[in-house]
Amino acid sequence: MRTMDTTQRAPGLVLRILPFGRYTRGPGSVVERSMRVHSRTWVIMVSGFAEPVVYLVAFQIGFGALVGQVAGPGGQPVDYVAFVAPALLAASAMNGAIFETTYPVFFKLRYAKVYDAMLATPLGPVDIALGEISWAVIRGGAYSVAFVVVMMGLVGSPFALLLVPAALLVSFAFASVGMALSTFLRSPSQFDYIRLMVMPLFLFSATFYPVSVYPDSVRWLVQVSPLYHGVELMRGLAAGVLDPSMIGHIGVLAALAAVGVAATSRRIGALLLG
Repeated sequence: MRTMDTTQRAPGLVLRILPFGRYTRGPGSVVERSMRVHSRTWVIMVSGFAEPVVYLVAFQIGFGALVGQVAGPGGQPVDYVAFVAPALLAASAMNGAIFETTYPVFFKLRYAKVYDAMLATPLGPVDIALGEISWAVIRGGAYSVAFVVVMMGLVGSPFALLLVPAALLVSFAFASVGMALSTFLRSPSQFDYIRLMVMPLFLFSATFYPVSVYPDSVRWLVQVSPLYHGVELMRGLAAGVLDPSMIGHIGVLAALAAVGVAATSRRIGALLLG
């Protein structure tokens, strides 16, 4: 009798032994499917570790030697590389989440009809939304752990251990929004609109320099950027400067995630069940 190999059996085994209850029977089954699909493309997944690390090394060799120190959280001076590293972690979490929940979701929805098949089972739109978003967060979390390990020599605060859950929150927020946006797209060419939104967020969210350098007329625009809240949250944790504003940053990201999940569930239901 033909037996199932380890790579096929492991994802389902991991999900079944976790005490998630209803989750393992709903969104967890969507995550299990993604694990099985990607179990034979692990090289592509591993390559995702390289991008943020290359960014960090490039800044350490280049800009770090030119800029020196800048004003960090609380006004304390920090090395420029230590200033940029948490922001790159936030940007990496955003980019990974957007990448995982845009074109792959669009293909499953419009061409492969994967979600039609899922809805023919006991799964509902909320299960699909949470399952796909959870898979994006799992991948983003794996990349974040690797990045945090690399940057640990740049931060000295014990609160830096919270960078990983902070990165997961950023991934969750942007994965939810990315999947919601994907349900509105009708052709692959429309992904240019998403790239048009992501690039300004990456460049103009206090990622590479303090928000104080922006003119007053545009500073408010930077501060409403979702990525800005992730950058400021991670930068404070990395420096060990805890501030009440962190509650606001967490609240904005959590609200963004909740809105994204609700919008995605509604859109999938309207498109496939309406």
